[in-house]
Amino acid sequence: MKIAIAGSGAMGSRFGFMLHQAGNDVILIDKWDAHIQAIRENGLQVQYNGTEQTAHIPIYYPNEVKDQVDVIFMFTKAMFLGDMLEDIQPIIGEQTQVVCLLNGIGHETVMKEYVPLENMLIGVTIWTAGLNGPGQIELEGTGSTEIQNFIPGGEEKAKEIVAVLKDAGLNGIYSENVKFSIWRKACVNGALNATCSLLDSTLGEMFETEQAVSIVERIVKEFVEVAKEQDVELDFEETVEYIVSAGKELGHHYPSMHQDLIQHHRLTEIDYINGAVARLANEYGFEAPTNALITEFVHAKEQILKVK
Repeated sequence: MKIAIAGSGAMGSRFGFMLHQAGNDVILIDKWDAHIQAIRENGLQVQYNGTEQTAHIPIYYPNEVKDQVDVIFMFTKAMFLGDMLEDIQPIIGEQTQVVCLLNGIGHETVMKEYVPLENMLIGVTIWTAGLNGPGQIELEGTGSTEIQNFIPGGEEKAKEIVAVLKDAGLNGIYSENVKFSIWRKACVNGALNATCSLLDSTLGEMFETEQAVSIVERIVKEFVEVAKEQDVELDFEETVEYIVSAGKELGHHYPSMHQDLIQHHRLTEIDYINGAVARLANEYGFEAPTNALITEFVHAKEQILKVK
């Protein structure tokens, strides 16, 4: 299967690496000059569960890709999704399936402008990945990838992609209700990513504080209220328990927003996670003050660090 990874940072590179190792024809697409040059010169350097490997995977700038592919996995930052889809239109054929695995809420609204509904798949992954530098990623632990066709009729193609993910060790799952999983992950990210970024802490360090569970509960409460308006039922107690358990299990891990904001001084996806909940709450006639305040704090931190 010919596969393109659009957005080849930590997580995109993880998927590209594992799909490549499984024998698929994979290309990476990105805009980060140093990352592209490092991979072109030295291959993708991978620390994988304690081993060091090199994968020679072709990597391109968006304006360099021309040949149509079977599947595109979208791994850009949320705010750059539309730009990337615009740039890679030449590789999107009539049968090309486009799988959106971005963090956050509401990406299907952007995708509709560039991809036929019958070729759209949305999903969520709970794999983790770290970026140690240009062309260098660190992978450990286990996870899964859950996807679903956006409209009825695409089940067969979606399940073909799930099989490819399984063969690559990415633990593909065909979902009957991926919207629930997307909201649940957004809630996890909303409770952990911004907080660890603002605290400049690992997940474990956060949960060593007396305030951690209380902070999580306030964030989750607002996610639950807004999700209900979207016909998604998140159980408050179960979600809090899941987040606390995940945070402690991955205690030494810095979440992706910390990697972006604190480690690399890049813009964050806060407007598509906590910010989305605050915005939707206002649209539904109530407030989500905790998530609104967290969003403001993260934007303030972006300005202090003069992120790009």
